[in-house]
Order: sequence, then structure tokens, then C-alpha cells
Amino acid sequence: MSTALTLNRVAGRVVVVGNGPASHRLVERLRALGHDGPITVLGAEERSAYNRVLLGSVLDGSLPAAAVTLPDLDAEVHQGAAVTDVDRAQRSVRTADGREFGYDALVLATGSRPLVPEILGLGADRLTALRTLADCARLDASAGPVAVLGGGVLGVETARALLARGRQVTLVHREPHLMDRQLDEAGGRMLAERLRALGVDVRTGVKAASYRSGTLLLGDGSEAPAELVVACTGVWPEVALAQRAGVSVNRGVVVDDRLRTSDPHVHAIGDCAEHRGTTPGLVASAWEQAEVLAAHLTGREATYGGTPVVSRLKARGIDLASVGSVRALSSGDAEIVTLSDPARGRYAKLALHSGRISGAVLLGFPAAIAAIGQLHDRALPMPADRLSLLLGTPPAVPGAPVELPEDAVLCRCNNVTKKSLISAWHAGARTVAELARATRATTGCGGCVDDVGRLCSSLADRIETEREGAA
Repeated sequence: MSTALTLNRVAGRVVVVGNGPASHRLVERLRALGHDGPITVLGAEERSAYNRVLLGSVLDGSLPAAAVTLPDLDAEVHQGAAVTDVDRAQRSVRTADGREFGYDALVLATGSRPLVPEILGLGADRLTALRTLADCARLDASAGPVAVLGGGVLGVETARALLARGRQVTLVHREPHLMDRQLDEAGGRMLAERLRALGVDVRTGVKAASYRSGTLLLGDGSEAPAELVVACTGVWPEVALAQRAGVSVNRGVVVDDRLRTSDPHVHAIGDCAEHRGTTPGLVASAWEQAEVLAAHLTGREATYGGTPVVSRLKARGIDLASVGSVRALSSGDAEIVTLSDPARGRYAKLALHSGRISGAVLLGFPAAIAAIGQLHDRALPMPADRLSLLLGTPPAVPGAPVELPEDAVLCRCNNVTKKSLISAWHAGARTVAELARATRATTGCGGCVDDVGRLCSSLADRIETEREGAA
């Protein structure tokens, strides 16, 4: 691609299309890295930016809608400003209401759109996706049984959240087991058993066929009661604007390692960006891309090489994480470590290549998730005592979060290290909520709440032990 664009940090005009988490993080990092030129953010929604990753927590009632609103930015933010055209020759964008904004660097952070299936007899009045706070409000205002289509991460989280609100829930998944992109068959089966034990009616290996008067008819002839159907059946990068602009588009907006499109003045990050043939669709990758792009636009040398794949389910009462490649779990040349404890609803399976983790599924082993993630991300060898590592007990090294090295990242979404958390704890932030305010840990996807809580407890226990020893 073309030579890198180096912005003058005083004169460079940055326009960001999209007002979601990726856009928000980019602006924060641009300011933190010294860019003092004008930044304009154009968002299509008629509301302030919010963290979509936490919609499940809004849906289950554990967070009010206001709690997921992102902090104000040092930027000119326009709400209800849908961008319709990009003039690359003049370096300007136009909104639906006719306003024009010039740029030196344009960043597309347009996100993705839900893929909603067409089902015979099912109209828009009985069908919704879950992508916005408005979708949450619609679900909250509805009554009666709900059917959730799609047993991926979002579908499982949505089913659990609705169950927590007292709804009758049927989860319908067309593949043989739940979360088939993240889990092996045994892990998917145990997850289904856990959901059924909680009260979700799980149907796998079957499609929705049609709908009539409060009932979803399935392809195997069975029925599911449903006054409302929630489609969690995947997303597609929002690339319409990029296509009209004439930059290279495949599945997503094609970018290089500096997050540049085929036009060096136009960049893309987040769900809409396709890097090295993949569109991760994860908040951690969006924020890492924002970090790299902010560095690049402020004249620093930075490249994006991809983000380690770690999926952590945000579902009340279920500790589940998938690390690396699920295909590795069935690899013929991998060393496979399996621990299955159905009576306690626990299951772990790790694939090792040359003693290092290439893939892992962890269900019911919360103390091991941070350590396994660090071993995978750093390509470190697996300790010999695998059982202690999974159980989070000595003598495994690393084990529970407090045993991780100080530069270990506990909150992937906000890039918060153990060292930062310890420093904040010693400065007086002694609870998870206080650490969240001090460091922003736990305020992304929420998957590290338990890890941060265990770190708090471990530090408190350590101080108490030292006091007793001194006495």
C-alpha cells in the first residue's frame, strides 16, 4: 500500500465515522499521545456513546442503561449524524442532513450490522436483534416467553440474561452443540446441560422453520413458545460507506498493519475492519487497533499484528472461556490435557504443541482463566503440574491471578496490568468498584471481574498475614 501518512499533531484534522467503543478509544488515545488538532466524531445514533459489550448486563438488570455510557470526549461529537458520502479527492465527508466535514485523516469505525433471518410468518413486530440499548429497552418492555435464535456467545448470554429477568426462554441453535466456534463437542454439551439446569430450554441441531400466533415452529416438527424472537445469528461488517467511497472491501474494509485502507488517508478499525483476511469482531481487537492507529497518526512507529483470541462468556453463574483455536483441540499432533468433572459441571481441555497452549476450553475453572490466557498470549511453556494450574492452587506457576507476573494484563479490554491494579490498590482502591474507577478494569466486557476480585482478596490476605507476623 501507499506510504504512511504522518500527521502534524497541531494541524491534522481527524474525522471518525462511528461513535462506538472503538471510536471512543481511538479519540482517548489520540489525546493521550499528544494530538491537539481538531477531532470530529460522527455517530448515527441519537445518543451518547456506550459500551455495546455490556448490553447483556443491562438486559439482565445488573446494570442500568446509564452505567454503560462512555465518558465525554475531548472532541467535537455529533449525534444523529449519519455519514452518506465520502469525497476522497476533496477529503471531506457529507452527512444525511447535508453537512460537510473536511479531514486530513478519516477513520471508519462503522461497526457491524446484525444478520437477521427471514422466517415464514415472523414479522418485525415479533423479531428483534440485540445490538443497541433500544433493543434492550424493547426486550425489557415485552412480556411472555422468548425464543433466542443462535447459540453462539451472544445467544447464550442473551438467553441467560432473559432467564435472570424471569422470562421463559428457549435457545435454538442450528449446529449440533452450543458455541461451536469456541468450544469442542464435550464443552458445548456441558454448557447446554448447565443452561438446562438453570432453566433454559436448549434445542440444538435444529432450525427455526416458521412462526404462528405465539409459537415458533422448528424444523424437526417441535414447537417453542415465543411472543418475541431474538436473533443472535451473527453480524456482518458495515461496509456500505466504504464501498461508496471506493476503498478496497472484501468481507470487511481491507486494512494493512497500520490500519490503512487502499487510500492512505482513510483508515478502518473495529468490527468493520478486515485485517489479514479476518474480521475478529471482538472488543479487545478493536481497542488494540485503536491503540496502534492513534500511535501511527501521532507520528509513532506502530503496527497491528492481530489480537490473541480469548472469548469469555458473560453469563451469570457460568464461568466459561475459550482460548486460541478450537480446531487445535482435535489436532492429531497435539498433546491433549482433559479434565472432566460432570458432577460439578467442570470441564477443561487444553491442546499443547511443543509444550505450549494452542487452544483451550475452560468451564467451571475461573481461577485458571487468567493464567491460561497469559501462557497462550506469551507462548510460554505449560507448567508440569497441570492440575494445580487448572485449580488455581500452589504449586502451579503461574496460578491464581496474584501469582501472575506484574506485567500480565488482567483486563484485556482496557489493557490494565496486574501492576497497575496493585498500585491502585495500595493507593486506596480496595474494592472491585474502586479499582474500576481508578483503572477502568472490568468496564469493558466485564469478563475479568472475578479475576480482579480474587486479586483484591489476595492482596488483602497478604497484608493481614504481614500484620499478624509483625505482631
